[in-house]
Amino acid sequence: MMKTTKNTEAVESLKFVPLGGLEEIGRNMMFFEYKDEIVIIDAGLQFPEESTPGVDFIIPNVNYLEKNKHKIKGLIITHAHYDHMGAISYIITKIGNPTIYTAAIGKEIINKRHEEFTNLPKLRMEIVQDGSKAKMGKYFDVEFFNLDHTIPDTIGVILKTPVGNMVHFVDFKFDYDLDGKPKGLDSYARIGNEGVHTLFIDSTNADQDGVSLSERIVEKNLEKLMEAAEGRVIVSTFASLLTRLGEIIKIAARQKKKVFVSGYTMKTNLQIAQNLGYVKPEKGQILPLEELNKYKDNKVVILCTGAQGQANAALMRIANGEDRWIQARPGDTFILSSSIIPGNERPVQTLKDNLCRQGAKIYQSKDIDIHATGHAPREELKEVYRLIKPKFLVPVHGYYFKRAANKENGVAAGIPEKNAFLMDNGQVAEITKESFRVTDKTVDAFYVMVDGLGVGDVSDVVLRDRRILSDEGMMVIIATLDKEKGHFLKKPDIISRGFIYLKDNQTMLEEIRHKLRHIVERIPRHQPLDPDYVKSLVRDQIGTFLYNKTKRRPMILPVIIEV
Repeated sequence: MMKTTKNTEAVESLKFVPLGGLEEIGRNMMFFEYKDEIVIIDAGLQFPEESTPGVDFIIPNVNYLEKNKHKIKGLIITHAHYDHMGAISYIITKIGNPTIYTAAIGKEIINKRHEEFTNLPKLRMEIVQDGSKAKMGKYFDVEFFNLDHTIPDTIGVILKTPVGNMVHFVDFKFDYDLDGKPKGLDSYARIGNEGVHTLFIDSTNADQDGVSLSERIVEKNLEKLMEAAEGRVIVSTFASLLTRLGEIIKIAARQKKKVFVSGYTMKTNLQIAQNLGYVKPEKGQILPLEELNKYKDNKVVILCTGAQGQANAALMRIANGEDRWIQARPGDTFILSSSIIPGNERPVQTLKDNLCRQGAKIYQSKDIDIHATGHAPREELKEVYRLIKPKFLVPVHGYYFKRAANKENGVAAGIPEKNAFLMDNGQVAEITKESFRVTDKTVDAFYVMVDGLGVGDVSDVVLRDRRILSDEGMMVIIATLDKEKGHFLKKPDIISRGFIYLKDNQTMLEEIRHKLRHIVERIPRHQPLDPDYVKSLVRDQIGTFLYNKTKRRPMILPVIIEV
């Protein structure tokens, strides 16, 4: 719910609100509101953190949009990565099932994912591309332009509003020709020449010097490794890196090798890319895994997911010897064509150790240039600022440190420091023709957790309990009491999980039982036995006793049975 003080906004002000993506990696979602109309950009999910144990995904909070769904004129999806479109099926009915504007490959991937939600209405989609224009309501005219990223059909957004042009550079990088010259900069200059009020721009690599590595260099290095391999080549990367997957398939064709794909999402995405003509394998080039053993090892290329060490992904199954079709063996060449996402270092190391023990050769991006980022580093961002020439700058997509670095990039490129703003999720900015102001208003932007079939039913209390259980363990105390006499009918049962091993701590168990008898005996006999009161006493006093004994605070769950 939007919290406001006295309303002093100008009549002609435009509101901008980020609902996610400004304090984390993922959950990207923002909206613009002018009078009685709203346009939304992206609806992504975030993968769980250490502080959210047991949670499947985290999605944006759409409480404000749900209350104002009658105002929503469209949802723009910039590209088909889950951190920008993965939350659609979870929120679409709450926001009134508006028309979704996205490129062709985005439409197919979104619809494929939506098929898993059988009880939801069919999505309304409109395909856009570089140069497309759309009118969303009375006040918003939208133009789309092409951006280079790790998935085809990534689009930037020019939102033409009554107060000026709002330009959104979503995840992007520069593409370079064989001479090392960046391509497509003319379109950025054209956008700048039309006048840009505020630029909202990706900050993922804003703190990294230099320019992006060209995909042409990556492709050359991949071809060298694949040519030199004596046995099978297993390439693992993100399932959404369709441009690179397409190039690997071309390289395999030139080397007269067959391609096999392991991983449901990668198979699905490649099939969609083939249907749309983005990937064009030769006839009989991609074969089912069932035919893998029909070909010599040096004529086989396997594409699979799992370069981040994900437990259930294809590459980890191969490393652990659990895959039905593929077993690692000496002579295999494993190419990890991706960067390691922070936090995944340990599972990736375990993955490499397991493969190495089985005699495989392993190559990764720190050894040779076999992965190029999809996000512009410092020098490319500065060049965009010079070409776009925005009046105001709002760095988005990234932690505060990254966005602060991006603000510095903007200032270095000539944007006045007072015109560059670092916002947080849920803050409300009011924009007029001559100003950009972050107000003290807020909308709900706290985490909404998806856990199994539950959406939003995992509260902070539930997460706190899960963290306690994972850190300290639990102890269940089951006591049967005589309701009238107020004493134990049998010795209390004690169950410990993740706290102590009971067989090795019999002395402590007897001390706990003695403490329980003492707690019950001190309850006055003239008053009725209140089970909730007894539970509270047990929880507090046994908790204090255990902390004094062990310096640990397990969760204590008393169960009182009255007879």
